[in-house]
Amino acid sequence: MPAEWEPHEATWIAWPHNRDDWPGRFAPIPWVYGEIVRKLSRVEKVRILVSGAAMERQARRILRQVDARLEAVEFFECPTDRVWTRDYCPLFVCRTLTKMPRREVAATAWRFNAWAKYDDWKRDAGVPAFVAARLGMSSWKPDMVLEGGAIDVNGAGLLLTTEECLLSEVQARNPGMTRRGIERGLRDYLGASRVIWLRNGIAGDDTHGHVDDIARFVAPDFVAVASEESFVAPILLQLMSDFE
Repeated sequence: MPAEWEPHEATWIAWPHNRDDWPGRFAPIPWVYGEIVRKLSRVEKVRILVSGAAMERQARRILRQVDARLEAVEFFECPTDRVWTRDYCPLFVCRTLTKMPRREVAATAWRFNAWAKYDDWKRDAGVPAFVAARLGMSSWKPDMVLEGGAIDVNGAGLLLTTEECLLSEVQARNPGMTRRGIERGLRDYLGASRVIWLRNGIAGDDTHGHVDDIARFVAPDFVAVASEESFVAPILLQLMSDFE
């Protein structure tokens, strides 16, 4: 799995529609997404999932008003339950072909169950297969629940996650699956040669422990940490130094 900062073809988002995700505060959210698309469209393609023609018209109207580059935007009719594409979209993987200077890209379609918390997830769970089919891309389906926000990678074999998310019995993603079994899945499908386990994510997180709220690789050998306590950063520094 490539790192976040590596070259990529496009950013995938879903147009916001589920008002329960922003109770009483939904009105400005489509405009926030419009601003996100405006900035992204200056430098890359933006691929937007919409439920149908009416939602696409609404999105286009907002994007025109915020002056997004519509020639860089592509719409895909694919109904979703929520907009959190980082968690339910396919995780793309790549390899460099030895006989030619290009990378081959494929998709991994992990199972998704709405953070083992909500009942409405079946539309989101179907997105990886839809995306892979539309792109004409090879795809693997690991028999394991995994959200994109639950992990982070440095593109060179290290993967960061939390025990709270992947091992806890609360909002258990894979009941009965061992640490070793989870690490095997991350190795076989994402190329993770070493998994760095933090204990917890941030307090009160709806996802129960996603690592992307608290620690991210920003270079192959550098992790940025958000913490109000002083013990997390030294632990990560020690872990990283062990791999040098």
